[in-house]
Amino acid sequence: MTTPKPKTSQTMKPATAAKKLGIYLAATPAEFQAGVVSREELNAMQAEPPQWLADLRRNGPHPRQVVAARLGISVTGLNRAGIAEALTTEQIDALREEDPEWLRRERALQAEVRKEAQRVKDAADKAAKVKAERAAGRSLRK
Repeated sequence: MTTPKPKTSQTMKPATAAKKLGIYLAATPAEFQAGVVSREELNAMQAEPPQWLADLRRNGPHPRQVVAARLGISVTGLNRAGIAEALTTEQIDALREEDPEWLRRERALQAEVRKEAQRVKDAADKAAKVKAERAAGRSLRK
């Protein structure tokens, strides 16, 4: 009989933890960037964020996926606009206020993408329902 191995804590690189927390890694404290983060530490940070994490989430700088989401566009839309760096909440709010032509265009494009994705999903759901009804009909006839 073998003795069970003690459970080891799952760890992740700081970049992975930052992505899961929705924060920009370069703006985190040096000790966060230099170490590894355990699953327990990540869960604790999500449940009760330390002050530096709360400040980062509130004020930024924010990673590109967060910037895109707050502007209502895709990350590709940020690329097309030439925005390659992380932005602060203040900068994002300024862009919203300014509402430049490229932002309006990207929002319209994003709305079309969502509309098409919903149409495809609805069509797939309808096809699955028809298939299930046909299968149920066959099983009743047998």
